[in-house]
Amino acid sequence: MGKANVRMGVDIGGTFTDVVLEVDDAQHSTKVLTTYSAPEDAIIDGMQQVCVKAGISPSDIGQIIHGTTLATNALIERRGAKTALITTAGFRDVIEMRTESRFEQYDLNLTLPDPLLPRHQRYTITERIDARGQVLVELDTSELDVLVGQIEEAGYESVAIGLIHSYLNSAHERQVQQALSSRLPGIMISLSSEVSPQMREYERFNTVVANAYIKPLMKSYLGRLQGRLQQEGVDCAVFLMHSGGGIISIDSAAEFPVRLVESGPAGGAVFAAHIAARYGLDKVLSFDMGGTTAKICLIKNQTPKTSRVFEVARTYRFKKGSGMPISIPVIDMVEIGAGGGSLASVDSMRQIRVGPHSAGSEPGPACYGRGGDKPAVTDADLVLGKLDPDNFAGGSIQLHAQSAATALETVLGQALDMDAQTAAYGLVEVVDENMANAARVHAVENGEDLAEYTMIAFGGAAPLHAARLCEKLGVDRLLVPPGAGVGSAIGFLRAPFSFEANRSQYMKLSQMNTDAVSRLLSELEEEATGFVRSCDENAQIIAEFKAYMRYSGQGWEIPIALTSEQARNPDAATYQQLFEKDYRALFGRVVDGMDVEVTVWAANATTPAQSVSPVEVRIGEDEASVHGMRSVFDAALGDVVQASVVLRSDMHSGQKVSGPAVITEDETTIIIPLSRQGTCQPDGCIDVMPQLGRQHRSAS
Repeated sequence: MGKANVRMGVDIGGTFTDVVLEVDDAQHSTKVLTTYSAPEDAIIDGMQQVCVKAGISPSDIGQIIHGTTLATNALIERRGAKTALITTAGFRDVIEMRTESRFEQYDLNLTLPDPLLPRHQRYTITERIDARGQVLVELDTSELDVLVGQIEEAGYESVAIGLIHSYLNSAHERQVQQALSSRLPGIMISLSSEVSPQMREYERFNTVVANAYIKPLMKSYLGRLQGRLQQEGVDCAVFLMHSGGGIISIDSAAEFPVRLVESGPAGGAVFAAHIAARYGLDKVLSFDMGGTTAKICLIKNQTPKTSRVFEVARTYRFKKGSGMPISIPVIDMVEIGAGGGSLASVDSMRQIRVGPHSAGSEPGPACYGRGGDKPAVTDADLVLGKLDPDNFAGGSIQLHAQSAATALETVLGQALDMDAQTAAYGLVEVVDENMANAARVHAVENGEDLAEYTMIAFGGAAPLHAARLCEKLGVDRLLVPPGAGVGSAIGFLRAPFSFEANRSQYMKLSQMNTDAVSRLLSELEEEATGFVRSCDENAQIIAEFKAYMRYSGQGWEIPIALTSEQARNPDAATYQQLFEKDYRALFGRVVDGMDVEVTVWAANATTPAQSVSPVEVRIGEDEASVHGMRSVFDAALGDVVQASVVLRSDMHSGQKVSGPAVITEDETTIIIPLSRQGTCQPDGCIDVMPQLGRQHRSAS
């Protein structure tokens, strides 16, 4: 057995750390509780468990691919390094002033989120570059010397440098960097012209500040992880999943840790896209529900939708605009505080609210018996009969039903005069409706009809709730792949090496400089390719190009895909036709006589996607063996039903189970309501479809 055939994927979540080991065609996995104080401890624990299952030594592992929520959590919890921002005089308060948009325009008491850095940690320097990249005011070197002294005296660990229009001319940022490095060689520095070379200073400054804020934390963690792996005899390369759905080297990740924000959910989207390719599905709704959050992503033509700006740490009911904008390439998804550990409460209007606060793994939901006394989604699922208290996480965690019931009665039942079961029903319906509504809004924003989509569910909690979401959304087909409980970690093993480089260079199509466009896209391709080559020197690399375009006067752009030929030989008329085609598809019309302009150019270098073997779909014929019966609450019926219990490991291709049923496995549980039936497909996916005459599509 060669090392090249042994690969490990690791996903650190808010509650569980998932570890998947692939040895040739065999797959071994486990879930262990995340260790917040030293996240690498959970990785080592999980690695040892899967190596025992596979009968190999950790030294046999040939590659590790890692994704984590640590960067995201550090931003949300404000526990990064002591960081300073250096910016152009007059722009000190940009990250606090934000934009003019109000994310809740009718809330008269609206409180805007605090910036990541308070005002006394934001410094200015006299210099100015204009919107064409020309120097208007030279950088004041005497002022710079004084500023470096202030940075030294304050004892900062990390510095973010964000100067106006530096995406066009980075000379002044590099001058500041050189002055800091020569006098303070141990300080970490992030340049906005490297981290996010795009127009819109609010987003760019926030992004470079976020990068600088988490850089010492992530460098320290990645260094400790490498050290612990070496102690275990692991000497293979370690790669990191980035938010855009690809893999980068550990050195690149340490330098640009902001690219790791949402890396775990990105792996899940890659996993769902891989399943979609196997089944030839062009429209897929990816549903990933773990211990802390739920993530929903639209996948068209087996490719997740991407964006170049997203938000983290939303403070107001997960409303768009209430978070911190991060301007980097990212898989576009909606994320809400609806995981297995999400806590429930009763608000001033006597309504049940779920999330965004989570019990995490310490102490965890009340049913974990680790000191938690507030009801979480997992507590409700247990009381409703969806979970087996003796076989949670493969039997590694004993659940306590009475503790769950007590928490539900104390927090929800006493306030609303409910028993534990009714409180659990209310909690689960609220969280399911929150997720369904998020999916509806996301689909509307993208001009999509979810009735045309197939849902692919994964994550430890998703298969418990996915069928109910399908009922609410009018989605007929649901696929729950094998390994669903550790889907993101599997997705890491399916992801390509890739990196997207982008840069703002404003240009109207009526005044298009074709030589400048060709040269710029070539430079971006070279930059992106360099990052991929740092992971694999000999791999085949595919270049993909995009231009972000809009009508003159509009506030935001839409991405327009370009072929290699269109990138190397740009033509204004061709670009106009491409833009109008995509604009019409999105908005139903074009604007005649209006000039079109480009604000951002992008090149993505990627290795080819893994080949897939098509699945020959089977129609359920034989009934699966029933292991037993269990009382389960069916939310669509509003009543308890007797459900068949089926072991997923016992199901064979073509076997079916009709709802109500519970399909159990070590890392998750699939709930089949009365309205559905599940069929085992040749690749092990459980294919859940409506039973004729038993559809429950109520949105209630």
